[in-house]
Amino acid sequence: MGMTMTQKILAAHSGLESVVAGQLIEANLDLVLGNDITSPVAIREFNKIGCDCVFHKSKIALVPDHFTPNKDIKAAEQCKIVREFANSKEIENYFEVGQMGIEHALIPEKGLAVAGDVIIGADSHTCTYGALGAFSTGIGSTDMAAGMATGKAWFKVPAALKFVLTGCPTKYVSGKDVILHIIGMIGVDGALYKSMEFVGDGIKNLSMDSRFAMANMAIEAGAKNGIFPVDDLTIEFMKEHSTKEYKVYEADEDAEYEAVYEIDLSKVRPTVAFPHLPENTKTVDEICDKEVKIDQVVIGSCTNGRMEDLRTARDILKGKKVDPSVRCIVFPGTQNIYLQAIKEGIVTDLIKAGAVFSTSTCGPCLGGHMGILAAGERAVSTTNRNFVGRMGHVESEVYLASPAVAAASAITGYITNPEILD
Repeated sequence: MGMTMTQKILAAHSGLESVVAGQLIEANLDLVLGNDITSPVAIREFNKIGCDCVFHKSKIALVPDHFTPNKDIKAAEQCKIVREFANSKEIENYFEVGQMGIEHALIPEKGLAVAGDVIIGADSHTCTYGALGAFSTGIGSTDMAAGMATGKAWFKVPAALKFVLTGCPTKYVSGKDVILHIIGMIGVDGALYKSMEFVGDGIKNLSMDSRFAMANMAIEAGAKNGIFPVDDLTIEFMKEHSTKEYKVYEADEDAEYEAVYEIDLSKVRPTVAFPHLPENTKTVDEICDKEVKIDQVVIGSCTNGRMEDLRTARDILKGKKVDPSVRCIVFPGTQNIYLQAIKEGIVTDLIKAGAVFSTSTCGPCLGGHMGILAAGERAVSTTNRNFVGRMGHVESEVYLASPAVAAASAITGYITNPEILD
């Protein structure tokens, strides 16, 4: 019986010739990741184990990004725990304020995730690195502690779903629209503990930034991981960024998939997820003009805080003005992205349009700081979740969208099809 791409990676890291869906394995880890919310819990559990040192100083990454720069005393104390642990254990990949970024934008940029890796992170959106052809998945803080101590983790080998992508997206359709379309199609539990494997000729028409956005939101369909095949674009990205060797795995022709979905990218429309689940999707064609009045727009996060996203927002907002009733907040994914946005004049253009350009942080995405919603307020956000109370008050509403839809909506004050602004 053939294996999927994910199954081949897991078999190789477990010292096995083959694995099958449902099999329990112990795999060697290439990277263990934590942030300022999840790492303190893992550190306390690590200390209970009684280890003097971590399994590998360069295979652990600690990124304080959720409540940093520290929003209050509690946040400062959390970050202090992480900082002191990193220093005492001589962890090489600790990213302090000034060097940090939103973790799932930063890790690929730093070359710490490459094709063929097995990566765990105490953050559900660790599945982002599947865009590079890695097996990466979110785990709990206790598993993070065990991973830091032993360099190993237990997994149940996931079954797989195949998504065959064909065609070329239209002008305002990005990976965010594609993954929202898929989640709307299969539901938030449609890939529960399964691997979402994206294949097909259409992949060549998706940028790396779009692929990162799609892999990032695999968890929103309940998936264990999302993964893309390694092509020339992937290799080009890794040659530019990577600090270590990569290995390409390909699915066998007779690999088993529980279901196969075919998606023509040319037919995917700009898509919005209405409250309060990512599966509650509508295309812009299904939303009436001025149907949804908004109070805030957020452009950024680990899903859509990369250069392609900022360029898209700039192209729509340049020379125009954010509606006076809307707060438009933009967060670059990393310091390097921030610098590039300055170099390209993006920061200037967005500020002139009436947006605020902030440092890299997860704050608004999880309702932590820098963009909290009050009762009754509505936000269009390029983030990845729109659960009840996700970005603030339980009576607020979050509408997930691409940077194009978000930027267009910031101008009109309503959820808007960017095509009408051309």
